[in-house]
Amino acid sequence: MRRIVFVLMLFVCVFAVCARAQTEPVSEKGRAAGKQPLSVNGVFPNLTVFAPGVGSDSEAGIGALIPWADKLWAVGYVAHIRGEGLGLYEISEDMTMRKHPASVTGTFTNRMVHWASKQAFIGPHAIDEKGNVRTIEALKKYRLTSTIKHLTDPKNKVYMLGMEGRFWELDVHTLEAKLLFNLVKELDITNAKEHFKSAYTAQGRVVVANNTYDEKEFLGQRDAGRLAEWDGKKWTIIERNPFVEVHGSAAGGSYGGNTIYATGWTKSSVVLRACIDGKWRRYLLPKGSHSWDHAWNTEWMRIRHAVTERLLMDVHGIFYELPALSYDGHIWGIKPICSHLRVVPDFCYWRGMFVMASDQIDHDQGQPQSGLWFGNIDDLYKMGKPTGWGGPWWETKVKANQPSDPFLMTGFDKKVVHLTHNLNATVMFTIEVDFLGNGTWKEYDRIAVHSSGYGHHEFPDGFSAHWVRVKTSNDCTATAYFFYN
Repeated sequence: MRRIVFVLMLFVCVFAVCARAQTEPVSEKGRAAGKQPLSVNGVFPNLTVFAPGVGSDSEAGIGALIPWADKLWAVGYVAHIRGEGLGLYEISEDMTMRKHPASVTGTFTNRMVHWASKQAFIGPHAIDEKGNVRTIEALKKYRLTSTIKHLTDPKNKVYMLGMEGRFWELDVHTLEAKLLFNLVKELDITNAKEHFKSAYTAQGRVVVANNTYDEKEFLGQRDAGRLAEWDGKKWTIIERNPFVEVHGSAAGGSYGGNTIYATGWTKSSVVLRACIDGKWRRYLLPKGSHSWDHAWNTEWMRIRHAVTERLLMDVHGIFYELPALSYDGHIWGIKPICSHLRVVPDFCYWRGMFVMASDQIDHDQGQPQSGLWFGNIDDLYKMGKPTGWGGPWWETKVKANQPSDPFLMTGFDKKVVHLTHNLNATVMFTIEVDFLGNGTWKEYDRIAVHSSGYGHHEFPDGFSAHWVRVKTSNDCTATAYFFYN
């Protein structure tokens, strides 16, 4: 009997030691001994970035990711360059992370591979193909948000955009920076705090996004948000609403050209602008949440090539599949994937894994810190069923028989539209759908809304089309607002 008890006790001890080995974070000595780092549902706690002690009374986000020189490189950011301890990180295939000696603490979310010089730019750093790091000394004190292709000398230069609107030309060999513009002045942003978030070069133009937005924009008292373009000679404002991301798809005539996408918003909906063969088109999408309805809260909704020729778009709490191709002057096939509340400053693929950066805990909740999530693109579909709301009109002055911008309809379940107007007469609202996605509009229904009244329509279960739009029989102030549940 004693022998049986002894064997059982020995078994329990061995089991406890094994369990402890599986659950304790792995130290440097442990990794050297071959122990595997702890992973919980795609999260590796040892790959968390945070300021040591209480050195960062700020935030600790991961602003950009880029696979390069056999590593995954990440750059952290603090708010307003206030804080300590964050910088440039390199992650190895054994899921260990090293803070690079060249690290600079700042606010950085830019990344770009410059193939002509065999360098990757991330933050204020240039990394060669062997992993050697140089620092752009002149720019390390600025909040860098984008590194993009040069219009006239792409082999030797790039452009750099800062959040305060400074726009530089950078020599990729000497890392000398030349200030070209202060976009706050060029784009007439007055009585507001600038907040430039993204830029992109294609179709012979540079496109920039500034997402200034607070209650003054909501109330219509100011319009400091900007989507603008530069052709190498002059700047042109495309839209005076907050825009947060600009990115593009594959180039070449057989791909429908190098389409440029830009995402922004109004108080009623998400705005998706697409430049196809030099012409800007405007589409509207639902909001997955109002949690993003401020310039600060949008950091940093992105459009990325998650894998080759596959674009993902994250905007206002919804991930979408976004077509990389534009045929016949139209975009189609935009499909919602999931609703979420994550702050995802960047995402990419690395060593067979889909990687999402984050900005998770700032100083209001304790020690600022953020980590990485590793999984597969298909895991996004498990995050939350797509839901949202929005529409083309929110107490908007409209003209009779002039249709609204297209509003996304596909990929959601239960659908209802709410309609109002301000006239002392009956107004007929005509609903049209484009189920092919190529601008072929067909009348779906007409809904009579009586004097200064209200009407709504519940679409049948299973009904869908790529796009829906609305028009009225009279000039009036109207609302047309969709809820997708």
